[in-house]
Amino acid sequence: MTARNYREYLAENRLPTIWCPGCGNGIVLKAVAGAFADLGLDRRKTAAVSGIGCWGWADDYLAVNAFHGTHGRALAFATGIKLANPELTVVVLMGDGDGATIGGNHLIHAARRNVDLTAVVVNNYNYGMTGGQYSGTTPRGSITSTSPLGHVEDPFDLCALAAAAGASFVARGSVCGGENLRDLIRRGLEHRGFSFVEAASVCPTHFGRKNGRRTPAEAFRWLRDHSVSRERAAGLSEEELRGKQILGFFADRQSEDYGTRYRKAAEHFRGEGESS
Repeated sequence: MTARNYREYLAENRLPTIWCPGCGNGIVLKAVAGAFADLGLDRRKTAAVSGIGCWGWADDYLAVNAFHGTHGRALAFATGIKLANPELTVVVLMGDGDGATIGGNHLIHAARRNVDLTAVVVNNYNYGMTGGQYSGTTPRGSITSTSPLGHVEDPFDLCALAAAAGASFVARGSVCGGENLRDLIRRGLEHRGFSFVEAASVCPTHFGRKNGRRTPAEAFRWLRDHSVSRERAAGLSEEELRGKQILGFFADRQSEDYGTRYRKAAEHFRGEGESS
């Protein structure tokens, strides 16, 4: 495959996006299109599957095949699409509310089955599209529209969750580093099996404002200051890491994917039928 220009994968006639000024989604969208371009993917053999939420609009701006499903079910639809047509490269675009809260069950089972999909989850720590309610990744103590006194639950660590469920490729980047995010997504797309890439992001309109970040610049600064690489994290204490996002790779191993196992089982069954 030959590298191409990322703009070839954008539906530029649909721009500008609907996202709020300062939203991190545009950075992730460019990273996804850039990863497609780096691999020279055939747009006719590439599918973007999304659910509901701000990031769920992303497939509207990609010039590839697209499927927009119901809330929390993007991975279920994507699994069916990939199994029906294994030649497709399927990327699944979800937010933290869609992919890991309402859709949490589908996430752990797609990871466990090692379905050959690439999930790109934009984590902005709240349900941004519906008014800023808390999600499964909202940090403890945060103010949201449904936790005005401060959120009392501990959040999911999405990468730890995906890795524990069996995902064979797991990585986290940040919208403060778009090129690094592009590289993580490209490597996820190259991986055979379930790849999970979390993009730590900002929601200036709801989560940021309610938590003292009055402008997009302050929201990005907060995210940058609360992120640390795995290499640097190795030298920090548990106390020093509290409240910080660790960026980098958390799993990268080879494991036969679900579709290959299924086809082998079917071939074995047919072989036994012919010999009997």
